[in-house]
Amino acid sequence: MRNIEAWRPSKFVPVDGEWKPSPDPRELRVASRLIASIVCELYPRLLKQHASGRLLDHGCGKVPLYGMYRDLVTEVVCVDWSASLHGTEHVDEIVDLNGPLPFPAASFETVLSNDVLEHIKEPGTAWSEIARVLRPGGKLIVSVPFLYGLHELPHDYHRWTAFKLRAFCEANGLRVLELQPYGGGLEVVLDIVGKHLDLHPIFSALHLSVARLLRTIGPIRGISERRKEIFPMGYSLVAQKEPWQGAAL
Repeated sequence: MRNIEAWRPSKFVPVDGEWKPSPDPRELRVASRLIASIVCELYPRLLKQHASGRLLDHGCGKVPLYGMYRDLVTEVVCVDWSASLHGTEHVDEIVDLNGPLPFPAASFETVLSNDVLEHIKEPGTAWSEIARVLRPGGKLIVSVPFLYGLHELPHDYHRWTAFKLRAFCEANGLRVLELQPYGGGLEVVLDIVGKHLDLHPIFSALHLSVARLLRTIGPIRGISERRKEIFPMGYSLVAQKEPWQGAAL
């Protein structure tokens, strides 16, 4: 990772040994802190269980998850496109994520793609390239939104169902280890309301407090959890590249 010594937490910050959404509006809008809270619940576990070795941060931006995985891997390589809205300070390779990646086959034990695949116009090539640069037995860790507003316009092209995510894995020699929806109808509705209040700072902050409170109420959250298969805010995926015939992991 380029300029690794200059890296600072951006979207997520450590608080009392846990990762939380940044309170800095320059890094994270108030209206985006609900989904950021869900990511903070999701990614520390996924990374601890599955990140290892040489990691490719695919569409890295400001590398917001680096603090969560840096002690789990041996090397970090960051790629992003030149038009990234998040700058290129830590980018090792400027690439078109629609096309080939500039790495030999089987270069990485882990590929991390956090909220990137919806912005790639040619996903078939992207998936095949991710699979190509993974070593046999290596793991892909992905999150994508589903019932979520358009963002980073005009480069927002797709919303993936669990079925399409699984189909892409199967087509590229990746065995799905874990594929889970995150958020449910409650979070989807709260996020939509929050985005509508985004231009009103007082109402936006009040809404975020109410949203956080509602997610702590067991019966309400339980309804959302039971229905999130049908009304997911997004998905997390972990897939493993199938080993070559007779290859040692």
